[in-house]
Amino acid sequence: MAIICLVEDEQKVAAFICKGLEEHNYKVKTAKDGASAKAMLQTTDFDLLILDVMLPDINGIELCRQIRQSDTKTPIMMLTALDQVQNKVSGLKAGADDYLVKPFHFIELLARIEALLRRKIVNDTEEHILEFDDLKLDTWSNIAERAGKQVSLTAKEFTLLELFLRHPNKVLSREYIAEKVWKIDFDTGTNFIDVYVNYLRNKIEKGYKNKLIHTVIGMGYVLKTDK
Repeated sequence: MAIICLVEDEQKVAAFICKGLEEHNYKVKTAKDGASAKAMLQTTDFDLLILDVMLPDINGIELCRQIRQSDTKTPIMMLTALDQVQNKVSGLKAGADDYLVKPFHFIELLARIEALLRRKIVNDTEEHILEFDDLKLDTWSNIAERAGKQVSLTAKEFTLLELFLRHPNKVLSREYIAEKVWKIDFDTGTNFIDVYVNYLRNKIEKGYKNKLIHTVIGMGYVLKTDK
């Protein structure tokens, strides 16, 4: 039975979601604010997190960002009454895997939860030690190393590096990266993919002669050795 953490301060909404999920054999634990949610995360290993954006003590997007600093794997869904594209982008950039706008039909929420949990099962069964040249990534312990030296990465940098390591020597388009890392299937009108790739490059290539992430003009990026 999957265990879900629901962070929602509106009592009626929380009760509606809990009742529906429990009827579909999910176990749900609820929190009314960010502080309570973080305390629960210290004691329970959840399969999925559902975060409302508007919380009394902290913005849900900031809470998502804080959670992702230590937890890169647990699926996170954001709930919000804000339907602007920029709000969705902010949530996804913070580390959310999906974004559902209120009001919503319960069957849509259920379908999205099932999709996220299926994806988690696939991810959990994938090879967890990824290596390329002198680069190594352990997706279970969330440790990245270059030439035996540990590299500190943010949650999104980690996910981006994992994507490159699972597709070495293949050109990945910006659109593909946006879809796989940020779950964005629309043009944001920004260059945030290039920005994040540069962040990652600085962390895994600075001080090393051999560069690993290369730009393919007009196409995207590729992880390959330049030896």
